[in-house]
Amino acid sequence: MTNLTIIGNGTMARGIATRALAGGHTIEILGQDATKARKLATELGTGVTFGTTDDAPQGDIVVLAVPFDAAKSVVSAYGEALAGKTIVDITNPVNFDTFDSLVVEPGNSAAEEIAQLTPAGSNVVKAFNTTFAGTLVAGESGGQPLDVFIAGDNAGANAAVSNLVSGGGMRPLVVGPLKRARELEGFQFVLMTMQANPEFADFNWDTGLLVTK
Repeated sequence: MTNLTIIGNGTMARGIATRALAGGHTIEILGQDATKARKLATELGTGVTFGTTDDAPQGDIVVLAVPFDAAKSVVSAYGEALAGKTIVDITNPVNFDTFDSLVVEPGNSAAEEIAQLTPAGSNVVKAFNTTFAGTLVAGESGGQPLDVFIAGDNAGANAAVSNLVSGGGMRPLVVGPLKRARELEGFQFVLMTMQANPEFADFNWDTGLLVTK
């Protein structure tokens, strides 16, 4: 089973790790704070190791479970250590000062900006940006398995992330090339504003996007 490195030790790292463990993956948690990384790894249990972002990631898949600016810094710092890896960008580039816009220019996306910083031979895939941390821990919302939207330019990398998703009991939906991250980030921004709006008080950050027919 493909080993997985998760950069970050917050709630999204916990959620993705929980689903990956359900699928039988071994996981490495890397964070700036070794104590926090150790705490999360210990709480997740067997099959999880930890380290700091000073350590080169060992997983074939590297999940950037950190905010957008931090994700760019991490990728830049790792440089060639990411060559040959599938890099999963989960970020939503929201302006959290105003919560009224994205911080990327129109016609661009966080995923595409991150891809510009990665070494040759690596592949950036957008995934998990439309799922919330609590629903990931459960693997479902409202009794329905989560849909995880995936965008990337490399078929093999998309397949690897799809296998990670399906192994965790969720449904992978590959929606197109990496530039589709623009729409995924924009739509999730709208959903986030709804979650934060008191007029939708029953949402509570525990909804999920579902495609039905």
